[in-house]
Amino acid sequence: MRVLVDKQGCEVEPGASLFECAERVGLSVTNSCRKEGRCRECLVEVIAGAHLLSPPTEHERHLRGDFRLACRARIAGAGGTVSVRRLRRQALRILDSGAELEFRESEASFDPAVTRRGDEVLLDGEPIARAAGQLHGLALDLGTTTVVLRLVDLESGIVRAAQSFENPQRFAGSDVMARVAYAATDVDGRLRTTLTAYINQAIGVLPCDPDSIYEVAVVGNPTMRDLFFGLDVGSLGQSPYRSVSEHELAAGRRTSTALSAPARSLGLLTHGAARAYGLPLVGGHVGADAAACLLAVDAPHEDRLVAVLDIGTNTELLLGNRRRMLAASCPAGPAFEGGGMSCGSPAFPGAIEAVQLDGAGVPTCRVIGDGAPEAICGSGLVDTLSELLRIGRMSELGRIEAKRFVLDRAADIYVTAEDISRLAQAKGALAAGWKLLMSYYGAEHGEIDRLYLAGGFANHLDREAAVSIGLVPDLPRERIEPIGNGAIEGATLALRSVALRRQLESFVTQIKHIELETDERFFDAFAQGCLFKPIGPGVVES
Repeated sequence: MRVLVDKQGCEVEPGASLFECAERVGLSVTNSCRKEGRCRECLVEVIAGAHLLSPPTEHERHLRGDFRLACRARIAGAGGTVSVRRLRRQALRILDSGAELEFRESEASFDPAVTRRGDEVLLDGEPIARAAGQLHGLALDLGTTTVVLRLVDLESGIVRAAQSFENPQRFAGSDVMARVAYAATDVDGRLRTTLTAYINQAIGVLPCDPDSIYEVAVVGNPTMRDLFFGLDVGSLGQSPYRSVSEHELAAGRRTSTALSAPARSLGLLTHGAARAYGLPLVGGHVGADAAACLLAVDAPHEDRLVAVLDIGTNTELLLGNRRRMLAASCPAGPAFEGGGMSCGSPAFPGAIEAVQLDGAGVPTCRVIGDGAPEAICGSGLVDTLSELLRIGRMSELGRIEAKRFVLDRAADIYVTAEDISRLAQAKGALAAGWKLLMSYYGAEHGEIDRLYLAGGFANHLDREAAVSIGLVPDLPRERIEPIGNGAIEGATLALRSVALRRQLESFVTQIKHIELETDERFFDAFAQGCLFKPIGPGVVES
């Protein structure tokens, strides 16, 4: 019986667990219970041969889709191949992009909540510990698909290290609405405990004593942030799609949607008196990650007309300046991060990130890490569609000549007609967001002075390709500025400055959230946006 773990194969006898198969090919699988099924952390995704595995056990009853626990799933058949992949726990490309906003760092005030007085460690001026070692904070970006951590020295403000991994909550579904639905029956709190275990393992390899971490700044969309803090997310699954903290703010029971809790109460591996601070929400499904991006680009002081586009599973679009700003969530789904694609992947080493085609359609691919290609990430997918469009191998309707277009035959990496359709729908939602938000603001695309592209996908997006397929407006290219992971940058700034986080808490209350799906023009704008052509000038008629 042949088993492939991350495409590395071995021959095994029936009865062997997938965990044992991974060990046989020299790969480790995340776990903390010595393969006893208690920690439920050894998640693997079954790519092929699921019928050759033992039935799911009681320990796996919380899993959905193609996920299994490596220590519980055993080879039960013969004469076939089982292929699985582990959740990635490597540095994402977004971490080494060099896209930190240095101009913000140089201008921002430095007044962290954690300070020192002699051998005392203070939090908001109150003693919480006696320690002579370093003072650290943790910036935490809880993405629907990926999670990023930064270790920050709170005495110098320097970022000391970073870690990232695939969000293990994918076992409950790839988008926020699936997570909301799962949470309604998650009586054991598996969404929280699984994610926390992965975060703690990432903390464990940071170059510091976890006991020196005194504060954690948390960002994420409303579902990810509130799940982490243990709040009920049910209200985010039904109109008007507001979080518990938004409802409480509207009722006068709180002054901000920002959250605060003892870090240890959330299960984090930090100092016992450390605090977790959740940055405020913008509104609806526009969350603390979008708010953090606004902090990163200094939107509270901006006089120009700017747009911030944070592209991910939950894509957010913000438009305006310090006097007036609008925000909307564009239900794009995970396609831009490789989710749901035949050969898709987040931006991990081994993913094709850039594609060029010659006149005959022969591809030249650039791979993250310069190794052998294993999959294709979002920026590579956008490049592929732009190039197919350019050489006439794909129509504006997204139709191609064959059922699939092969990028690497040896690695069996390709893009199918179904993949293109999924990307068209993701792009259509975003294009509709552009058109409607510009209409509400009463401006045309050409009036945008600066378009900031945030997120790992956007940071490596080719601007010409993005414009050609209608992902972003056709602006002068110098006005389109990738800023890297703006969410983690904003979380870092919040760690460094109490003044900046208070400024942000005030600013977000002035932002008007637009519910695109309730606009009667949304469907027509969406249908038009599914076409692979540049977004034209002008506004949608009222």
